[in-house]
Parts: sequence; structure tokens; C-alpha cells
Amino acid sequence: MKKLLFSALISTLLLGITGCGSSSAPANPDQSAAPDQSAAAPQNLLEKVKAEGKLVIGTEGTYAPFTFHDQSGKLTGYDVEVITEVAKRLGVEPVFQETQWDAMFAGLDSKRFDLIANEVGIRPDRQEKYDFSTPYSISRAVLVTHKDNTTVKDFADIKGLKAGQSLTSNYADLARELEAEIVAVDNFNNAMELISTKRVDVVLNDNLTVLDFLKQRPDTPVKIVKVKEEGLPCGFMFRKGSTELVEEINKILDGMHADGTLKQISEKWFGQDISK
Repeated sequence: MKKLLFSALISTLLLGITGCGSSSAPANPDQSAAPDQSAAAPQNLLEKVKAEGKLVIGTEGTYAPFTFHDQSGKLTGYDVEVITEVAKRLGVEPVFQETQWDAMFAGLDSKRFDLIANEVGIRPDRQEKYDFSTPYSISRAVLVTHKDNTTVKDFADIKGLKAGQSLTSNYADLARELEAEIVAVDNFNNAMELISTKRVDVVLNDNLTVLDFLKQRPDTPVKIVKVKEEGLPCGFMFRKGSTELVEEINKILDGMHADGTLKQISEKWFGQDISK
């Protein structure tokens, strides 16, 4: 009986020692105590861009003179040159993804692009959802009609008329405010085609774009009847939370203002400085 009691006592003591050991010290303390080195900290967008060595840019490619293809088929334009210089100073390659204007915001949302370079107006409603760079151009709206027009002379005159507009553009919003009937277009050239053939009554767009179009195609039967005095600043557009990349690009744009690069690119395309 004593032997049995003694054996039971020894077994109890051994179980107690084993139990304490498993709760206070892991079987392999080196593995459990060390942090998981395989779980790298998430990159912000600037770090991602620099790590990959490329800046992915959403643009139309059909919006002269800002983003379009020249006679050789090369993508060029004011916005293209500005963001290409930004990418160069950032130390990465610019990679352009072309898409229609009305699909561009969705492309940014779905992370197809890092930013949009397409004369995007900086407006309070957009700033609620997106981040913007400092402006690199100022645009002014113009009212375009067919050359035969004799009745539309000012923006207020377009109430009830058909306006050929990209659905989500600044100019479509302005046309809606003026109570025009919006006719959806894929791009600016499409809008000019519709007004040339009188399938729409008016087009609202950027003054510099229209002037460049008329310079390239002077026989097109359209005319500018009014220019808005107040301008709209335009900047590169980013997803919300792209803070580090926005700040870095703003520094680069400040440098391009200071050293005259933006002015030089502006004068090449427009004969004047549109960057301020």
C-alpha cells in the first residue's frame, strides 16, 4: 500500500512539472518568440512605384493637344510631356494605359493606374473621393456651335439644346447646370464630328483643345461663340490615401515651375504659359 501511495505521489509531481513547463516555456522558444520575417510591411504607393520602377498613368490618347497620337502614331501632348518629365525626375519609367474618359475613374478605382493625367479639373466633389497634385494647367470653358448658328451667343442660350459631352467631364456638368440635353460622346473628336454634322447643337470644352483642333482642321464648320472668364485648375488625380506619392510629385512640379520647365512645355504646345 505504501508503495502504491509513493508511486502515485511521484506521478503527480511529474505531471505538475510537465504542465508548468508547457505553459511557461514553448517547446522551441527561438521560433515562437521571433517575429514573422516573411510578413513584410505593406508598401505605400510611392514605395511600390519606386520598387517596380514604373509609374502607370491613365489617359485618353484622343484629347489633343493634351494627350493624343501624332501622325507617326506616337502618344504625345502637353499632359503626356509633363507627366513624362515627372516620371523621369522620380526615377521611374512612365507607362501609359489608354482608355475612354468615362471609364478612366473606374480604372483608377480598380488600381489599373497609379494616377490619371488627362486635364482633370480639381473640383470639391472630386476632392472628396480623390487626391490631387498641385495644378499644372488652368483651363477655361468655351461654347462651340456650328458655323451656321445665329441664335446661340452665350452659355445661357443652350437651355434645352443638345450638347455633345463626355458624361463625367467638367463640361458635361456645366451643360447640365445650364439645362442642356446631354448627348454622350466617347471623346472630343467624336463631339466635333457630331456638331459638324449638326447632330448636336453645342459642345462645351476646353478653350485650348478647341483652338488646337481648329488650327489642325481649319475647314471644320464649327466656331467658338463664348469663352468663360474664370478658369479651372487641373492636376494629376490619385486614389485617396496616395499621400506619399502626391507629396513627391508636388515637389517635382514645384521644381518644374521654378526652373521654367513647365513654362517651356506650355509655350511649345500653346504659345503661352498655361501652367499658372
